Amino acid sequence: MPTSAPGNKARERARRTRRPVAGFTLLELLVVLAIIAFASAGVAFALRDSAGDPLEREAQRLAALFDSARARSRLSGLPVRWVAVDDGFRFEGLPANALPNHWLSPDTVVTGRRVVVLGPEPVIDPQAVVITSAIHPGHSVRVTTDGLRPFSVSTAPP
Repeated sequence: MPTSAPGNKARERARRTRRPVAGFTLLELLVVLAIIAFASAGVAFALRDSAGDPLEREAQRLAALFDSARARSRLSGLPVRWVAVDDGFRFEGLPANALPNHWLSPDTVVTGRRVVVLGPEPVIDPQAVVITSAIHPGHSVRVTTDGLRPFSVSTAPP
């Protein structure tokens, strides 16, 4: 019968074999590193290009202004035109200061078509305006409509 008195060899052997393992195994460390790598790659792909954000914000604002001017034109029955000018733009056919007439960023430039007819007909011709930034001329955004749907924003091809 084993005793638990000090110096008992069976007790010392049992204590040595039940000792917990200190640290992690190599496989556990590799799994954790793989999880961290996937998470950091996902975050890197989720980050947006900060150069395009002001231009995209400008395009979203312009699309909303186009839809607002189009609704006002249909309500009043008077034609409304948007015209790009050197220091901004203007809406012809609406009362003065009815809608904003300037860009949020002074670096915004209209390339291509500089006049958009917004109504009063319920269906208008397909129209598009391409805006770009003077700071980043390689990045441009297109504000378009097919004539039936509201204006939408898409990245313009280079």
